[in-house]
Amino acid sequence: MSKYFRKYFYTIIIGTLILVSIIGMIRFKRLEELSGLEIHDHYFYLFQFIFLILVGCLVIKWLFSLWKQYQTLKNDKNEAELMLLKSKIDPHFFFNTLNNLYGLAIEKSDKTPEVILKLSQIMRYTIYEGEQQTVTLKKEIEHLEQYIEIHQLRYKKEVHISFEKFIDNDQIKIAPLLFIMLLENAIKHGVESMISKAYIKISLSVRKNKVHFEIENNFKSKSKDKEGIGLKNLRKRLQLLYYRKHELILNSNDDVFKAILKITV
Repeated sequence: MSKYFRKYFYTIIIGTLILVSIIGMIRFKRLEELSGLEIHDHYFYLFQFIFLILVGCLVIKWLFSLWKQYQTLKNDKNEAELMLLKSKIDPHFFFNTLNNLYGLAIEKSDKTPEVILKLSQIMRYTIYEGEQQTVTLKKEIEHLEQYIEIHQLRYKKEVHISFEKFIDNDQIKIAPLLFIMLLENAIKHGVESMISKAYIKISLSVRKNKVHFEIENNFKSKSKDKEGIGLKNLRKRLQLLYYRKHELILNSNDDVFKAILKITV
């Protein structure tokens, strides 16, 4: 009962005052009609003014509650969409890595334990850190580096992957698993389409609250004919997470694809 009273305390007080102001208007209107005294007319207008103010307060409170409900529904919808988009992170990498692990195990390669360890670390990050709203840039960089290392371990063909960093603060907070989508895209549509001489150039710079991520890869011309699901998901996540605070530029020229992501955090 007390909980209910606290929740509606403001409405109860306003409602009571409105009732009092109505009674006051009726009373002084009658007194003015009976006595003809101007003072009663002034009191009538005073209570009328109070009544209008209180009704206005109730209307504003009602509109504010509607706005809060709308914002709550909007946030819930955004969170649901984000969770769905995260769940759609391309599993292509895991399937390929497991196939390679099978091959390494048959060959009894010394690389097998290292690949298993790095794969478990990547999966742990994706599952647990990926559920967080934000992570430190340092963690995101470590995740990218592990992802690159496991690919360099599993590929038998010539693949050159470089990662340059120019960062003044690696403790800034950023949404997880944004850069990895661009790296997955570069590997899936770039490296895996090339027989030899595949490359990926990555650059990450941070100045104050400005994050600039750039990635370039070569590909076979016919393999990059349309935007993949990963990039479409990335666009949606950026729109939800960094509305008007990001810029994603995608350029494809002959056999080179380049992506630039700028975020203000």
